[in-house]
Amino acid sequence: MAGPSRFMDDVARLVTDATGAAQGMRREVETMVKTQIERLLRDMDVATREEVEVLRDRVAALHSENEVLRGRVAALEGKPPAAGTSAGLESGFA
Repeated sequence: MAGPSRFMDDVARLVTDATGAAQGMRREVETMVKTQIERLLRDMDVATREEVEVLRDRVAALHSENEVLRGRVAALEGKPPAAGTSAGLESGFA
């Protein structure tokens, strides 16, 4: 009975080795695909997450500043125009 047991051990070892090789190939393929995607994105000049976050923060700051300036313009428009500025600020703001 040593024959079938040895055969099964060999088959089990072969399956284990094949599984390990398949996992290694999977990791290799994942690395290659990731590298190609990163290269493609770099070539397309796509913004990184960090760049987008910086821009988002800057836009939010500019939006806040714009709201403050709108308030100041509204306050100034409520006052009579100074001498020599009959057009006021109307032409510059829509």
